[in-house]
Amino acid sequence: MSRFKQKEKRTVPQPPSGSLSDIVFMLLFFFMVTTTMRESDSKVQVRLPEASEVAKLERKDLAAYINIGTPMRSLQAQYGTDSRIQLNDSFKTVDEIRDFIAAERDAMSEADRSYMNVVIKADENTRMGIITDVKQELRKCSALKIMYTARKGGDQ
Repeated sequence: MSRFKQKEKRTVPQPPSGSLSDIVFMLLFFFMVTTTMRESDSKVQVRLPEASEVAKLERKDLAAYINIGTPMRSLQAQYGTDSRIQLNDSFKTVDEIRDFIAAERDAMSEADRSYMNVVIKADENTRMGIITDVKQELRKCSALKIMYTARKGGDQ
């Protein structure tokens, strides 16, 4: 009779982990390159008005943002509770909008300047007089492409 040998227990070999760190660093580098950081912090409270039709902005890099609303609670002691205009990271007056638009245009390439949009993000309770003043100042500096930020309203 023949003898049966007992089979040795086989172990599954571990996958090589030498290239694992390379993969992790490639993923880290990818996310670092593709992530965009917020350019400015909002210093005004904005509750967007409702709109029946909303279109998405195609190229956000060609947009200059003007925020209009009441200052945050932490800034109300200094700036009051009336609506204020925020350009980039600071409060400005209507007269300073021309300089802001000129600086935004200078930051763009020559070919993209004609495609520049001005996006007004205003609180729904902001007085229309402030928005009209802003629009008049934008008209004076030939920034005629204006978009308003709104939230999608319910089906009516």
